[in-house]
This record gives sequence, structure tokens and C-alpha cells, in this order.
Amino acid sequence: MNAKPDLPRYLFLAGALASAAITLIALAFIVYTALPVLQKEGLNFIFGTAWNYETQQFGIWAYLVSTLMLTAVAIVIAFPLGLATAIYLAEFAPPWLDNLLSTLIGLLVGIPSVVFGIFGFFVLRKVFQDTIDPFIGNVLGFIPLFHHYPGSHNGTSILLAATVLAIMILPTIVALSRESMRGVPSELREASYALGATEWETVSRVVVPTAVAGITTGLILGVMRAMGETMAVVMLSGGINNAPVSVLDGGISMTSKILLDIGYYVMIPEGKSALFGIGAVLFIMEICFVAVMRLVSTRLRRRYEGIT
Repeated sequence: MNAKPDLPRYLFLAGALASAAITLIALAFIVYTALPVLQKEGLNFIFGTAWNYETQQFGIWAYLVSTLMLTAVAIVIAFPLGLATAIYLAEFAPPWLDNLLSTLIGLLVGIPSVVFGIFGFFVLRKVFQDTIDPFIGNVLGFIPLFHHYPGSHNGTSILLAATVLAIMILPTIVALSRESMRGVPSELREASYALGATEWETVSRVVVPTAVAGITTGLILGVMRAMGETMAVVMLSGGINNAPVSVLDGGISMTSKILLDIGYYVMIPEGKSALFGIGAVLFIMEICFVAVMRLVSTRLRRRYEGIT
């Protein structure tokens, strides 16, 4: 008797192949469109500092540094806060408080980025300009990364934009980390308690290491959201074309540069290719980051499972 075709399996396979094909087609189109400028500029496209449509000079170093600094500061703010929140919700919070806080944090996902930008510009900007930036400059100004130039950017800066970005990516980190820790088998917790471990030792040495794959996924999605965000960054990062040296400087991210110029230069072949070049570099950066984080996650998981 012939077995019937496994239709659901083929449907799922078709969906997976379609998703992969869409990704590859999008990447191929972006790289193909960017190829003329990438071939012309070579490594100067990455490390060059001049961006001029008239002279056809295209270097994205300033935008690359701004993007990396924005993303790094946002993750430094959001990841510890998000992980601590997830641990509390998954392990310590009573059910009613868990449901309340999870709902409130989840609501942040549905807020458009432009609304976050408006909130940052009209509410947080003055606070940063009058209080936070001067305080950081006075206390840590001897470190170039925290040097403050009073009034130079009207309150907008890498730090302000990164703070708003941290609020935007916080729900993703919290939700994935929380669900991953909730998925840790209760037998592991009971075995830890049976060996005399305290509640915190169980969480830090059993639950979090076991849930490292889900926590890493939350971190990856948070980083990619921060790298790809546009509207809020345009409104809050200061719009300075130079590469920032301090988190209190202004800057322009890679996505912001595309948004600001696409309507004016997309009909010019060289300009279109240059803007798609920014997209290609950003795409490749994200692919490399995901690959590295997956490798780190796998090694950590094997380490905690006792696999060499």
C-alpha cells in the first residue's frame, strides 16, 4: 500500500523555501544596484569620509560610525534592563503583576517609531540638553567618548537617539528572554534546589544558561531593530555629517542617510547606486552579526551542557 503524500510537510517546506528565496532575491537586487559604486570606490566606500553627488565621491565612514555607536549604546541600555525585567517576570513576579507588566511592555511594540521620535524630541530633548548631557560631560568628560560640547546640537545627540531606541527594542528583549526562561524544565530547578542552591543561584546558574538561545535571539532582534530604525533616529540624532567621537555628539545613521537623500537623488544613477550601497553594507553587517551571535550562542549552550 502506497503511503499518501505528506502534504503538510511539503507546504511547510514550500513556505521555508519561499522565505529564503525572498531574502536572497532582495539581497541580490540591493547588491546588484549598488555594484557600480562599490566597484568604483572599493574599500574607500567604507572608509572614505567624503559624500558628494556632484563630484561622485561616496564614503560612508561617518554614517557607519554613527550607526555602530547608536546600536552599541542602545544595547548597553536595553539589554541589561530587558534581561533583568525578564528574570523578574519569569521567576519572581506574582502572576497578576507578571500579566500587568507584560501587557504594558508589550504595548510599546505597537507604537509607531515616529511617535517615539516626537516623544524624544519634545519631552526628553530638554532633559538631556539641560541635565543629562552636562552631568555626563562634567563627570566623565575627561574620556573622549563622553566629552560634552555645551549647546552644540540643541539637545539632540547619539545618546538621546540611542535612549529612545533602547525603549523601542526593550519589549523584544523582554518577551523572548522571558518566554525562553519560562520554557526551562521545572525538573532542572528542582534538581538545583535539591543540591542546596538558593533561588538566585538557580536562576543565575541554571535557568539563564539554559535559556541562552532564546536570550541571544532577543538580543539579535534588538540589535537588528536598532540598526534598521530610521524615523526616530532622524529626529533625534542631530543630523551631523561628521563621524561622532562622543555619545554626546550628533550623527547620521546609515538608514537616516538613505531616507534623507532617496527622494532627491534616486533618479541619478550614481546617487541611486551609492544609496543602495549603504543598504548593501548594512545588510551584510547584519548577516555577519547574526552569524557571530549564533556561533557564540551555540558554544555557550554546549559549554553549559558539558559538551566540549
